[in-house]
Amino acid sequence: MPSDEDLGPQLSGRLGYLLKRAHLGLAELHEEVLAPFGVSDRELAILLLLDGREPESQQQLAHRLGVDRTTMVALIDALERKELVARRPDPADRRRNVIALTDAGQQTRRDATRASDEAERRLLHDLDDAEADRFRALLRRVARPRRD
Repeated sequence: MPSDEDLGPQLSGRLGYLLKRAHLGLAELHEEVLAPFGVSDRELAILLLLDGREPESQQQLAHRLGVDRTTMVALIDALERKELVARRPDPADRRRNVIALTDAGQQTRRDATRASDEAERRLLHDLDDAEADRFRALLRRVARPRRD
């Protein structure tokens, strides 16, 4: 990764560049720590979203995660092949399928979440706990949907 000196102050201080660099760093850490559990960070996001909720349709999940339908189908297919989720008829509307975590999905979610937490700690290693909490709070404010 290039240093700030290599890039110069006009690029190295840009928000887009800094966010991209942080995202790539976290993605690399996630790839490493999640590999033993056979899931990606995107798949873990689905497992986390399904945890403790009523089963939802693929379309609802896609909307919540901001993922297009085609991508969501591929993600759910992969999780289903790994036996981490199951498609089931919606008891309220048999024409519709909902996605639910399997027992293996619950266990993988627990284990992979611990690994993901470690990846985040490693990314934020230069921040103390209060700074890390503040950083997350600020990102939540910046990332929330705009209402203009």
